[in-house]
Amino acid sequence: MELFSEIVLLQWLGTGFGVVQVLLARQNNVHNYLFGIVAILISIWVLYQSRLYADILLNLYYLIMSIYGWFYWKLGKKAMETPISSSNRKEHSIAIGIAMGCFAIMAYWLSQHTDSDVPFWDAIVVAFAWSGMWLMAKRKIENWIYLNISNIISIPLLIYKELYIYAGLTAFLFAVAISGYLKWKRILEKDESNRFARA
Repeated sequence: MELFSEIVLLQWLGTGFGVVQVLLARQNNVHNYLFGIVAILISIWVLYQSRLYADILLNLYYLIMSIYGWFYWKLGKKAMETPISSSNRKEHSIAIGIAMGCFAIMAYWLSQHTDSDVPFWDAIVVAFAWSGMWLMAKRKIENWIYLNISNIISIPLLIYKELYIYAGLTAFLFAVAISGYLKWKRILEKDESNRFARA
């Protein structure tokens, strides 16, 4: 009962930081990464207790990409803030490659070397999330699509694991990701319109 209460409390705390993070990301605010890092660290402990090992690796990846994304958003390649953009063919190929490679590695590792009872579902959630986070760090609008594929699969998995608070957070993230995509699309169209007008 004590462990259950601790997990519930940590889920609420992590959810609070996660909500702030995704709302700031929707607003195209670079400080979303700072709140995300706290949410990630809390999630790692909760996921360890629930034996969702691929999700732990996913959160470690999130941590690395959050640090990278924060610097990339702030400085980019030209020591100036990186704007929102669409993925080109090469970036699409990389994102798909990340998803496929991650799924293959995670599915094998989880099914053969851990006591996970949901290895393939856990692996596919992680695969799309890895791609989405890479695209988010690059400030590519398609990140919302990849992240929402991960979200829609993750919701029933979290319910199965009785992590109801995180399932609720993921459902919220799904809705915000749709809103985020539409908002980023408007920002992208406005930026392109302004560039065209200056040309």
